[in-house]
Amino acid sequence: MKHFLDYVVRSLVDNPDDVQITEVPGQNERIYRVGLNPADIGLVIGKGGRTIGSIRSLINAANKAGDHLAVEVVENS
Repeated sequence: MKHFLDYVVRSLVDNPDDVQITEVPGQNERIYRVGLNPADIGLVIGKGGRTIGSIRSLINAANKAGDHLAVEVVENS
């Protein structure tokens, strides 16, 4: 799933080399933190959050493990 998310996010941003995805496991939930260049955050979130909402929908639709998946966008430092 991490590779799929990486592919989707890298295809959207202007600085694909700055994309870092970390997986944080939890009870019945996995959180994917997507670290981005500050200039790319708006591209991934989209107008009114539509793009990130679509990414979350894609990830949960492709999920076969049955866990709840969450995607968070963070700024790389």
